[in-house]
Amino acid sequence: MDLPGVPYRFRDPGLLQEALTHRSRGRLNYERLEFLGDSILNFVVSARLFELHPDSPEGDLSRLRSRVVRGDTLARLALGLGLGDHLILGEGELKSGGSKRQSILADALEALFGAIYLDGGFAACEAVIRQVCDPVIDSLPDAETLKDPKTRLQEWLQARGRPLPKYRLLREEGAEHAKRFHVACRLTDTGQEVAADGSSRRKAEQSAAAQVLAGLGGDDG
Repeated sequence: MDLPGVPYRFRDPGLLQEALTHRSRGRLNYERLEFLGDSILNFVVSARLFELHPDSPEGDLSRLRSRVVRGDTLARLALGLGLGDHLILGEGELKSGGSKRQSILADALEALFGAIYLDGGFAACEAVIRQVCDPVIDSLPDAETLKDPKTRLQEWLQARGRPLPKYRLLREEGAEHAKRFHVACRLTDTGQEVAADGSSRRKAEQSAAAQVLAGLGGDDG
């Protein structure tokens, strides 16, 4: 048994059915296979990145891996394989468009990897993961560009022997479901301070750090 678009033929069709069954359909669903597939996916992608980037530190490798295994990437890959058309969903999920929901698609892809591992062993599963994910890995940007602004600002300052910035919350405003957070990022050695806002405190801090970094010329190295 196989699925069009999936480069593997199952010997045990029950495993494939389980990998495609959402919990809304019953007790026998893909969640256990998802748990297994998630671990295998992370290992295979980690090993591939370790091989391709022999000089990259752990933090860079983690950022690169995160770009590959995050939900939106996996959902896009699942759509490319046509998994959405074969998902087994409960009536409520069917009516609400579950076959196109990012989280369900990503989970089902991980479950598929887990099912392939149980059906054909590690080598077969690795081969499928490589075939599905290598195009994403090969198109990854440089690890430096994946660092968030706070990390880049911290490293820029540390490289020049300068103290780390300080962040403080200025105020919160708006209704509970639509709050805006206003924060300031201050360079303690010069007193320079930039304010920014965002839908979360973290996002506001990242925005403020990006502005400080741009002012320092950090985005240009």
